[in-house]
Amino acid sequence: MNINQLIEIVKNKIIKNIPCDKIEIEDKSFLHKNHISNDKNKFHIKLVINSKYLKEKNKIDSTKEIYKVLDEELKNYIHSIQILIN
Repeated sequence: MNINQLIEIVKNKIIKNIPCDKIEIEDKSFLHKNHISNDKNKFHIKLVINSKYLKEKNKIDSTKEIYKVLDEELKNYIHSIQILIN
């Protein structure tokens, strides 16, 4: 899987499963490029989600919900994830 495919899958899964107005996904894989544990088949992504639904929850519950939706991708394709909820 390449980063563009991953971004599309992540975006579609979040839109389908979590009420949100807008989602932006950035590839931040360059941040791990020189790390010993870097795996070229796993990516670092940054999610910026505009969601009143998630914003009304506490941060831990919002994060858990996102992790549940992205379970397969987190296990197989995502090395690191940053989440910002607006």
